[in-house]
Amino acid sequence: MDDRPTLPGAGRRGAYRRAMTVGTGRADDDLLAATLPVLGLALASVAAVRDAAARAGGFDPGPGPDPERVAAAFASDRLLRVDGAPVDGFAPLSGFFRTADGWVRTHANYPHHRARLLALLDLPATVADHPSRDDVATALAARSAQEVEDPAASVGAIAVRVRSADEWRASAPGRAAASGPPVRTAVRDDAAPPRPLAVGPRPLVGLRVLDLTRVIAGPVATRTLALLGADVLRVDPPGLPEIEVQHLDTGQGKRSALLDLATPDGRVRAQELLDAADVLVTGYRPGAVEAFGLRLPGGAVHARVSAWGDDGPWAPRRGFDSIVQAASGIALVEGTRDGTVGDASTAAPGALPAQALDHATGYLLAAAVVDALADRAADGRGRDVDGALARTAHALLVAPGRDPAHGPPRTPGARCVVGHRVRLDGRDVEATTTRPALDRLAGEPVDDYPAPARPWGADAPRWTTPRGTSGADG
Repeated sequence: MDDRPTLPGAGRRGAYRRAMTVGTGRADDDLLAATLPVLGLALASVAAVRDAAARAGGFDPGPGPDPERVAAAFASDRLLRVDGAPVDGFAPLSGFFRTADGWVRTHANYPHHRARLLALLDLPATVADHPSRDDVATALAARSAQEVEDPAASVGAIAVRVRSADEWRASAPGRAAASGPPVRTAVRDDAAPPRPLAVGPRPLVGLRVLDLTRVIAGPVATRTLALLGADVLRVDPPGLPEIEVQHLDTGQGKRSALLDLATPDGRVRAQELLDAADVLVTGYRPGAVEAFGLRLPGGAVHARVSAWGDDGPWAPRRGFDSIVQAASGIALVEGTRDGTVGDASTAAPGALPAQALDHATGYLLAAAVVDALADRAADGRGRDVDGALARTAHALLVAPGRDPAHGPPRTPGARCVVGHRVRLDGRDVEATTTRPALDRLAGEPVDDYPAPARPWGADAPRWTTPRGTSGADG
């Protein structure tokens, strides 16, 4: 039996039914070179967006995506430059650490996650007492990996035990990750008057997307919707700052506002924005947005992206691309040169050449949103779209076409990046970011996003464009 999952919407004229080995045997296979077929996943996910846009806008999708542009978009954090200097994507306390019986991977890029990790390890977190990576390594080496993972989950720190793929598949969260495709869509009973999409390369013109996402997967999805014409407003809580250089890499084409949903006034304004939106995209754990009492308007599309999905025992847990790689077995597959691994106590872990789970899930989520909007244009009914990094990881792990003898990944060329003068941390800088993975729409070249990233939190929490043909405004 073939247990390889298809990409979302496999029934749509076969457009998403793509093997993850797209690109295998080609001259460009050194792009995103890895043991697992990362380039195939990347090309398939971007092709899914292109095909969905073509169906929605009524145009010929044309040839497949440009592999070099796609590889650049997936490795965007490695190509990002600020005033010509590269940017380190991970903080010192993020990464692999040995434990008494194996390995764990931590994620401490955000200050609150760093503080929780240090508290878990009984290390001081004050400015005066600044624990080093060596301090964390010493503390972790005295514990078993499971003695780190379980307490970390209970206190909101980010640390998982590095597992083999077999261990992950046999576990309850691993079985949940294998239960479906990376992105799933369900039709709801609520409805609104059907709203037709625009004809042509920007089918989402006139539609509004309220973006409550962070980090990479969700922002990649909403950045793609903005590229297809949507008015995207990202809203963040003021007390949980984003890493601004990360926003520079994924915030193109959107506006960015701050709104405190913990206050009555913030919730009222958020509901007003949501009432006038066509799409809500959330990147919080299942139930987090609903806990604020926000009500989805009839006929809206609600897209959610999470690390572990909305079912299974790990649904409430936090996670990131690197964490899912470590827990699912990808890290041990990529840490060996022959494609085989022993147990986690002896094998050295590695990583994919890009945060491919984040990017692929983001593009697949965007594709499913476009299809949901096209279907809504016919029947007016609302839809739920659910993407999970762990399900994307499963799709990659069971895909054929492994290449354990691969060489180092090739860096995409200068034609894949573009420079802009932008504001970052209150100063003007020259930012070099990657061009869109979608290099062509309806036969027209796509050289850049509609606009570079706005400064994080610099815009008012309001809609600024008319909504479709209704003239409604928020």
